[in-house]
Amino acid sequence: MQPINLESAIDRVIEGDCVETMRALPEACADLIFADPPYNLQLANELRRPDNSKVDAVDDAWDRFSSFEEYDRFTRAWLTEARRLLKADGGLWVIGSYHNIFRVGAILQDLGFWILNDVVWRKTNPMPNFRGRRFTNAHETLIWATRDKDAKYTFNYEAMKSLNDELQMRSDWTIPICSGGERLKNGDGEKAHSTQKPEALLHRVIVASTKPGDVVLDPFFGSGTTGAVARRLGRHFIGIERDKAYARIARARIADIDPAENEAIETTKSKRNEPRIPFGWVVERGLLPPGTVLHGPSRRHRAKVRADGSLVCADATGSIHRIAAHVQGLDACNGWTFWHFENKGELVPIDVLRQRLRADLT
Repeated sequence: MQPINLESAIDRVIEGDCVETMRALPEACADLIFADPPYNLQLANELRRPDNSKVDAVDDAWDRFSSFEEYDRFTRAWLTEARRLLKADGGLWVIGSYHNIFRVGAILQDLGFWILNDVVWRKTNPMPNFRGRRFTNAHETLIWATRDKDAKYTFNYEAMKSLNDELQMRSDWTIPICSGGERLKNGDGEKAHSTQKPEALLHRVIVASTKPGDVVLDPFFGSGTTGAVARRLGRHFIGIERDKAYARIARARIADIDPAENEAIETTKSKRNEPRIPFGWVVERGLLPPGTVLHGPSRRHRAKVRADGSLVCADATGSIHRIAAHVQGLDACNGWTFWHFENKGELVPIDVLRQRLRADLT
């Protein structure tokens, strides 16, 4: 395959073999790779319900491999290319079931990827186990990894916390499988793709680990869920799909989506990424002149601001953090949230002034 330049690949579904197409793409072109590879389910016979009706299972030719060795060769080939295409600080997500995810994880580590999390997608409406010989398979596993251990990857922690009602997002995600109106159908009214993933799952992955304008590469594009969600969230995509019917469905699906406005796609910024503001800046800009008296939240403790940005209390001097800890007899304390200044008779945390200065920098 001839080399593919990045401009012609962006926001496009490229038809072709995933490994060959990945080899044709330029190095370090993706901020995020989301991969939903064949699971190698190894289904030997038709799966039927107790009433003998056939289950619409994943029996497509693209999911069949002659042996574990063949599957491992295939996995190693596409992951090798994924490593080449991923930016140094990019992220990789791979989803799979118990049939393949452990093999994928081992090969990821063999190739030098650094695993950050395994995330369990717990399905609220899984397919029952009709034969009653095993537990109902009610989850799939996602592996989140970076190219290297020291990669400065994107993780929008505050956005995930906001998405989870101000609670820290856990690594077990409860999301229903793709069904109802979201499930795409072909001309015969059948599933357009047997393993279509819910948009809610991709929404969480993309919001967690990308920024607006980033490029998301999906080497197993299928019906285009990754591209559809990326477009809606103001990200770019590169899709690779060898099946012409799937590619046609994906293009039509994505063409119907209107990207959200810029303000709507912004995510809550991580506090770790906010610019550092020394307390001295507050003093030298006149927001709290030297001599200003600061109080603890209950007015029990007080300290005075000095010209160099330090505080002085009855028996010690030091930074806002050191003095906040000292007056309470603690080892450490965040002075920005502990200390307050008086404004019209009310106590206001000095952190308000820090946020004002941060706003001036952005």
